[in-house]
Amino acid sequence: MAGRSVSREPIRTIRSSISSAAVPPLSFPGRPRHDVPIAAAAADDDDDDASACAIIDLRDTKRLFSSIPTPRLVKSIVALRLAGMNWTADFGAWALNPRKMQDPLWRKMVLTATEHTFYHHFCAGKDLSAAAETVERLRRDGLYSMLDYGLESAGDNASCDDNSSEFLKTLDWIQGNPSLPVSFLVVKVTAICPPKILKRVSDLLRWEHKNTAFHLPWKLRTFPLFSHQSPFYHTPTKPRPLDRAEENDLTLAYRRLVRICKRSRESGVPLLIDAEDTSIQPAIDYLAYSAAIENTPKGEEKPVVYNTIQAYLKDSPERLVAAKRGADEMGIPLGFKLVRGAYMSSENRLAAELGVDSPIHDSVENTHSCYNSCAAFLLEEVARGASGFVVLATHNVDSGKLAARKASELGIEKSSERVQFAQLYSMAEALSYGLKNGGFRVSKYIPFGPVEQIIPYLLRRAEENRGLLSSSVLDRHLMSKEVLRRIAGT
Repeated sequence: MAGRSVSREPIRTIRSSISSAAVPPLSFPGRPRHDVPIAAAAADDDDDDASACAIIDLRDTKRLFSSIPTPRLVKSIVALRLAGMNWTADFGAWALNPRKMQDPLWRKMVLTATEHTFYHHFCAGKDLSAAAETVERLRRDGLYSMLDYGLESAGDNASCDDNSSEFLKTLDWIQGNPSLPVSFLVVKVTAICPPKILKRVSDLLRWEHKNTAFHLPWKLRTFPLFSHQSPFYHTPTKPRPLDRAEENDLTLAYRRLVRICKRSRESGVPLLIDAEDTSIQPAIDYLAYSAAIENTPKGEEKPVVYNTIQAYLKDSPERLVAAKRGADEMGIPLGFKLVRGAYMSSENRLAAELGVDSPIHDSVENTHSCYNSCAAFLLEEVARGASGFVVLATHNVDSGKLAARKASELGIEKSSERVQFAQLYSMAEALSYGLKNGGFRVSKYIPFGPVEQIIPYLLRRAEENRGLLSSSVLDRHLMSKEVLRRIAGT
C-alpha cells in the first residue's frame, strides 16, 4: 500500500464534476428545497408519502410492537415522557454540577436515582455480561447491536491506554460470542487521544489546508478533510508546530487506533468512529482515514472503518464526496455513518461569540434536506456497485421512510450489510421496528458501562428529547395506542 496516493484535486472540482450527475435529493413534500452540492433538482412526486408508507408501515401498532411486552411499553412511555420534559436536561446539569458531586451523600443520591430511571432505560448495563442480555433480546426482535462502551474522553496517556484496553476487551468478547448479532464497535477518538492533542492537530491541519507550503512532517496518508465551507475560524493565526511530547502523544494515539482496527478485522466487526465538534473533528477524520488506509489489505472489499458525517454542517456534502472519491482512488473501501449532529448549541454559541457565520445550517429544513441528499448520494454509490457502505443513523421518520423508498427504487437488497439503518437504544423504537418489519437491516446503538461514566451520554439524550419535534413524541403516541389496544383486547 505504500505506493498508493490520494489525488489533491480541489474539492470544488469534485463538486462541479458530480453536481449535475448525482442523485436527486430525498425531499420533504411541500417544504422548501435546500441546494446542496451533491443534489440536482427534482420534482416532487405526489405519491411519495403513499409509496414510503407501503415500505414502512407505522400505522399497525399490533405488528409494530408485537415483540415488546406491555410492561416494557408502559415503562418506555413513562421514561420518554420524563426525558422529553423541558426541565429534565437543565435539572440534570444542575444536579451533576462538579461542586455538588463532591459531596458523598449528594453523589450517591444522584447516581442511585439516575441508575434506577434513565440509565436503566437508555443503557444496557454496567458491563459486557449485562450488555449481552440486551443484545440477545434485540436479536430475538430481529435487530442488530452497535456496542459502545461509554468512554467519553481522556486527559492523559495512561487513561487513553486504559480506554484502549476496554475497546480491545470488547472486541475479544464479540469474537468469542459469534452468535450475537453485533454489527459495529463504536469508538470515540477522544477516549484514546487527549482532546488537547486533537485540537492542536486540527489547527495544524486547517493551517496546512489554507497554506499549501506549510509542512507537517508527522502527517500520514489520508483522504481530503476540508471544503471551502469548513469552519477555519478555529485557527485564526499560524499555530506552532507540535513539540516532541505532543508528537509522541499523537503517535501513541494513532497506534492505539491501529491496534483496535487490527483486532476489529480479526473479530469481523468494523469500527464506527463517532463525530465531535468542529474544533477537533479534522484530527478525528485524519486519524480515522489514516487508520483505514493502513489497515485495509489490498483487494479487501469491506471497510474496517466507518467515519461519521454530520449533516447539520454546511460543509458536510463536499467533505463526504471528497473523502469518498479519495478512498475510491486509493481502492480503499470506506464506510460512512450519516447523522444530523449533536453539538448545535455549542457550535452556534462559539460562532456568535466570534462574530462569524455558524457552521450549522441556517434552518432545520436545510439540515433535513442536506441529510436526505447525502443519503441519496451514498445509496447511489451502493447501487452502482462501487465501494459504498452506509449506516443511515436517523430518528427522523420522514428521512427513514424516504431513504427506504430510495433504496428500494434503486434495487438495493434490503438485507444487504452495505445499507443499514440505526437508532439509539430505547429511542425511535417505532422507526426501528418499522424498518425491521420492512425487511431492512437495523441496528440499535447500545451504550454500556458504569453509571457515572454514562452520565454525559444520558444528558445528551435528555437534550435531544426536548420539544415537540422529537421522535419520542411519536413513540409515546404509538406505544400508548398499542397499550390501549391491548387493554381493550382488540
